[in-house]
Amino acid sequence: MSTAVEQRLTSLWETPKTLRGFLGTVDHKELGRRYIVTAFILLIIGGLEALVIRLQLAGPNGTLLTPEEYNQIFTMHGTTMIYWYAGPILSGFAIFLIPLMSGARDLAFPRLNAFTYWTFLFSAVILYVGPILGEAPHAGWFAYAPYTNAQYSPAHGMDFFNCALLLLTVSTIGAAINFIVSILRHRAPGMTIGRMPLFFYSTLTASFVVLFSLPSLTAANLMIELDRRWGFRFFDVAHGGKALLWQQVFWFFGHPWVYIIFLPATGMVSMMLPVFSRRPIVGYTWVAAATVLTGLTGFGVWAHHMFATGMGQMSMSFFGAASMTISIFTIIQVFAWVATMWRGRPVMTTAMYFVVAFLALLIIGGLDGVVTAVIPVDWQLNDTYWVVSHIHYVVMGANTFPVFAAIYYWGPKMTGRLMNEKLGKWSFWVIILGFNLAFMTMHAVGIEGMPRRIYTYPEGMGWSGMNLAITIGAFILAAGILLTIINFFWSLKHGAPAGKNPWNADSLEWSTDSPPPPYGSVHLPTVTSRHPLWDEHDEEEDPDGSRILDQGRLTFSTTWLDAVPFAVARMPDTTIKPLFAALGVALAFGALAYQLLWVLLGGAVVTIVVTAIWLWPTWQGKDV
Repeated sequence: MSTAVEQRLTSLWETPKTLRGFLGTVDHKELGRRYIVTAFILLIIGGLEALVIRLQLAGPNGTLLTPEEYNQIFTMHGTTMIYWYAGPILSGFAIFLIPLMSGARDLAFPRLNAFTYWTFLFSAVILYVGPILGEAPHAGWFAYAPYTNAQYSPAHGMDFFNCALLLLTVSTIGAAINFIVSILRHRAPGMTIGRMPLFFYSTLTASFVVLFSLPSLTAANLMIELDRRWGFRFFDVAHGGKALLWQQVFWFFGHPWVYIIFLPATGMVSMMLPVFSRRPIVGYTWVAAATVLTGLTGFGVWAHHMFATGMGQMSMSFFGAASMTISIFTIIQVFAWVATMWRGRPVMTTAMYFVVAFLALLIIGGLDGVVTAVIPVDWQLNDTYWVVSHIHYVVMGANTFPVFAAIYYWGPKMTGRLMNEKLGKWSFWVIILGFNLAFMTMHAVGIEGMPRRIYTYPEGMGWSGMNLAITIGAFILAAGILLTIINFFWSLKHGAPAGKNPWNADSLEWSTDSPPPPYGSVHLPTVTSRHPLWDEHDEEEDPDGSRILDQGRLTFSTTWLDAVPFAVARMPDTTIKPLFAALGVALAFGALAYQLLWVLLGGAVVTIVVTAIWLWPTWQGKDV
């Protein structure tokens, strides 16, 4: 009986192993893995660009790169890491994990999920078309006007930058909508708002922040593109524009983006740390509230990036106070994590090593932020390497270290194989050594007055030894990352079988096989506590078979507050419509870079036609 049901569910949910299946899959597990792999490849590319930068700055009067080449590589490094790695890799884990953690069989909108992956991939392609054509963007990941206007950046590099970012915002907003609806409407029966995994709170908060902040980036990119190629004057002071307008609009997105690439990582830490501490997290309600308040307060902090622009005293006081306030919510989470370990019995796996390192680096990066919230201090440290150090402790320390912990923790769930713990710990120690040698030294060279964004420096400034140490640290860090890559590929063939729950974890994804079957769970689970696998409730107990739902590609829809089932949702099957829709959008944005209006119109028509077919009503009972 059970085998027949599993075969029936597999036939309904499994993606065909054909070219059409590969291009048209809507399986969240496959798309989540693709997101993670694509973002990790971009991490490697951005890392290699960083190593070239560090070779240029290893000693005074460097000649490896010309000033223009340095600006281009510097811009590609920052842009790749900030936009195309840090956010999408967290989206990849969310896409893979949310349905499994919530007991659903897929995200709310599987075709939208596929569409967001393809637009993410095509946006990265557009971004790297510029360097291939010798026209890379060169104005930094922040792209300050008026330097980005055509007068100062006549090549098409900044056009590729704008168009790629516009396409990426389409992908990111689509993914955010999918996460919000999936978390609020497709949780397992009994998974009330007070029993949700903390990863749901962090992803939900970050998704709402995306909806309210990314339109600002979209508007900024549209304005600069209209200035560059269409005769508009948004940022042209000579014609009544305001160069400072770019900073206001950009940083209204830019600072909330810090929390978009930070909060989901804290949610992952809140899932892993209790498992290896062997006890429930301390202060669940406080951590959830602090997560939400961090997202809300993040919108009141953007102008602390602009203290040196001549703002009024009242404005600076407000944003300085907001910058101080937001640290309180991070402190709440840090105390909860430390208390959980203190009151538990920590098991120091490789994943736990990265989690503990994350806590230390987060505290350092957070204290840096508090320091720069003190306005007179910020005036002194602004545009020095102190700020470069701060952003790396926050972005890499609070994003990449949780990601590496997640690779060691959830990687076995995705692949079915455990990674080598000994090699993993070697990787950790090499990474932590290289990271701190590179970025802690940047604090010192920043205090010594070394400006950021310079392509070389003269002898006699007192910076040479510290820059050499930073470069050595960068290469040690790269070696540590390489060890994890080797570990991953070694484990695919030689790793021990993971089994369902190798960590004795508490959340629902560990109730499925490793890797999970196409349908997730045979019986859609029910929940009675915050730690389903640590209580005595049988999540899949289903005497009458009412929660098998094998009469089509079906899953429950539940109320957002109490998770009471109120409908059965029908999910779409494999389809290539999202791919063609994404191709149309990418064609339109790519053509915008060269003002090819007929090609742009063709891409728009393709998108409209495919979307109309995509959304066309179908007969009841037919999978589409």
